[in-house]
Amino acid sequence: MTRKQKRLAVIAGGMGFIAVAVLLVLFAFSQSVAYFYMPADLAKTPVNAGTLIRLGGLVGEGSIVRGQGTQVQFAVTDGTDTIKVKYDGILPDLFREGQGVVTEGKFEPGSNVFVADSVLAKHDERYMPKQVADKLKADGVWKGEEATR
Repeated sequence: MTRKQKRLAVIAGGMGFIAVAVLLVLFAFSQSVAYFYMPADLAKTPVNAGTLIRLGGLVGEGSIVRGQGTQVQFAVTDGTDTIKVKYDGILPDLFREGQGVVTEGKFEPGSNVFVADSVLAKHDERYMPKQVADKLKADGVWKGEEATR
């Protein structure tokens, strides 16, 4: 091999290595991303059971039902649609009816019940996850600070 061929082989090998690294990073990111859905979004485009997603909205008024131990059922609503959620674990201290919540989990096969692995509630009176607030404002359900005055 001439020097020119060796140089081209090294450059081609380096480019191939970089391409493989980029593909691996993109694959890793696509596997770890959990998309955010509101109940109305899920009514329009259902998600397959067993797919890990984030469900956000407001905890429905009068929907919290405590079971034995740490089991709890509640509804997540965006004012348009409502989804029943089951959760077995300790809820955040600020979890209550009418507050913003984001749950992460999967739908039960054959039903419209969302089984949450984690539940996140807002941390103070002015905080609302940006995605939840934007969607609720767009739907005309959540008015922001003027709603609490």
